[in-house]
Amino acid sequence: MNKVTLESEITCPYCGSKKIETMPTNACQWFYECEKCHKLLKPKQGDCCVYCSYGAVPCPPIQESLSKKGKRNCHC
Repeated sequence: MNKVTLESEITCPYCGSKKIETMPTNACQWFYECEKCHKLLKPKQGDCCVYCSYGAVPCPPIQESLSKKGKRNCHC
């Protein structure tokens, strides 16, 4: 199994601000407030969390699913 990456650069779709954040390993993060414009980000339809929608790296559960099954299945 590949090592799970815990940091992801999240990009605000409203203002373009970027920040590297540490992703939770025990839950999907459904909301994220941009520090620059203060917009509340929510997952896009079909995504399990804000990291899968706006992050450079998908969340840990998706990374594990991809390495095991080759599919984007989240168990959150």
